[in-house]
Amino acid sequence: MAVNESLSPSVVVGIDGSRTAIQAALWAVDEAVSRDLPLRLVYAIEPDDTPQNRVERAARKLSIAENAVRYVSMAVEAEEKPVKIEVEIDQEFPIVSLIRASASAAMVCVGAVGLHHFRPERAGSTATALAASAHCPVAIIRGHGGHEARDGQWIVVDAYGSVDNDAVMGAAIQEARLRQLPLRVVVSYRHGSGGGFGAQVGSEDGDHQMLCHLDRRLARWRRHYPDVGIDAAVWHGTLLDYLSEHRRTVRLVVVGIRNREQLEQLVGPTGNAVLHNADCSVLVVDRQHL
Repeated sequence: MAVNESLSPSVVVGIDGSRTAIQAALWAVDEAVSRDLPLRLVYAIEPDDTPQNRVERAARKLSIAENAVRYVSMAVEAEEKPVKIEVEIDQEFPIVSLIRASASAAMVCVGAVGLHHFRPERAGSTATALAASAHCPVAIIRGHGGHEARDGQWIVVDAYGSVDNDAVMGAAIQEARLRQLPLRVVVSYRHGSGGGFGAQVGSEDGDHQMLCHLDRRLARWRRHYPDVGIDAAVWHGTLLDYLSEHRRTVRLVVVGIRNREQLEQLVGPTGNAVLHNADCSVLVVDRQHL
């Protein structure tokens, strides 16, 4: 385990002593192994300007940080996968530390709920801010932590704004291959416009038209990735409605950073409650960062 390595490419995990941080680290192991990159565990000790007992408090906080990363390191090592573990302990606010780390990272992974949040259905402020500001893809992890493998799980991506966005579809397919899960591309009626496919909303013919249109757009992905099952589906409602209805069958939803409305839905209060109940993680990607 290396400490305070220079900022070379890695898969970064935000550590704060919470159980969800451990789950994020376990989920991130496969990301690091698949890229042949180290797994960097980043713990940020928030600045403390209180003058009383400053030395004692600093020593106690450092001890807490070291114990937290040690515990996560042990959990990762127990996976017995060929990954190098690096540790970085910063004297900085967590969001500042993680955004800085994201500049050289292949991906940043964080737990959906931090140590100081008492409502598991709410995402932590660090995870929410990171999703919008990081310089690389961000994974907000819930529940499964890489250990749970239930039948019938999917990687899901919304067709609107993704099928023609190589970064979003590429990330979704990459995750489907890595997790050995099928990919479902969902057309959702979010604005009464047929999901951007120009079909008549709410009719059987309209659904069929959209599926045919989507299948044509997915053809090149299926040709390039014959080992990945790529399914198309029409949903009368929002993507969030779909995730709520299909709770416990979706492992991960992939969204592009430029799809601001959808991103805000997924990481906002309503979306976080839905995704918590669904035990569903979120991967936020951008074409220039993948």
